[in-house]
Amino acid sequence: MATTDLRSLIRDVPGFPKPGIVFKDITTLLAQGRWFREGVDRIADQYRARRVDVVAAADARGFLVGSAVAYALGAGIVPIRKKGKLPWKTHQANYELEYGTDTLEIHQDAFAAGAHVLVVDDLLATGGTAEAVIKLVKQLHGEIVGVGFLIELSFLKGRERLAAHGVDVFSLIRYDSE
Repeated sequence: MATTDLRSLIRDVPGFPKPGIVFKDITTLLAQGRWFREGVDRIADQYRARRVDVVAAADARGFLVGSAVAYALGAGIVPIRKKGKLPWKTHQANYELEYGTDTLEIHQDAFAAGAHVLVVDDLLATGGTAEAVIKLVKQLHGEIVGVGFLIELSFLKGRERLAAHGVDVFSLIRYDSE
């Protein structure tokens, strides 16, 4: 199976979490060790030549992909959690999803100023979550190396939203239409 075929391991769930949304369920890919590894390695390969001190990954599916990418790169992992989930002093960023709003938090001491940070998440849709993570990383004066995703729903224009932040965006699997 070629990397372009990894999409065959992703399950579409119509109407979740609300009518009109087609949820991309990655649990079916995660369960296939060989193909999960290929996906992680392909994302990590995009950034191996760059300095990556930490990977910042968003709650919750981003933790799965981001932790594996951090491991592959020999980098640390910084969890970006939903409001109220981190036990220490935090910075917050509000964001909009394609189906609602939420708040993300990062520990104020998650990494040193000037750290080279790779942002990783499972999915790029409208770009709201990734934009919030970028804002949090910038609050801590991190240098963003890039923003990597397992999946991109390009028809939702999230890449264009992130372009306003001057970041390099990589996605392994792209869906150009619903």
